[in-house]
Amino acid sequence: MKVILGNPTIIAAFKAGIPGNGKPFPDGSKIAKVQWKPKKSTEAQFPVNVPDTLADLFFMEKDSKRFPTTGGWGYAQFDYDPASATFTADKAGTPACGQGCHLAVKTKDYVFHPYEMR
Repeated sequence: MKVILGNPTIIAAFKAGIPGNGKPFPDGSKIAKVQWKPKKSTEAQFPVNVPDTLADLFFMEKDSKRFPTTGGWGYAQFDYDPASATFTADKAGTPACGQGCHLAVKTKDYVFHPYEMR
């Protein structure tokens, strides 16, 4: 179960038509993804998944000067340990997963998900 959040800079860019208009996201754009392991609700009268244990946190930040070799994006991923209630940097490392995974959406300025109306 995931929630993807954006700061005001990236939300304004999405509303202006980026990346569909062919323009890149501006520097200062930030995305955070919070991921939980799901579980079946014990209260709902119908089958529905709800968040259980926090699993991972993912972050992207657009800063063309700091991250010139990755399309201007910096990536970070942290795994959550419920036993200690602490986060650690993902063991696989973010350069491999971050930019490597996002190359599939290079034409969308490396962002997988479109802005969804709320």
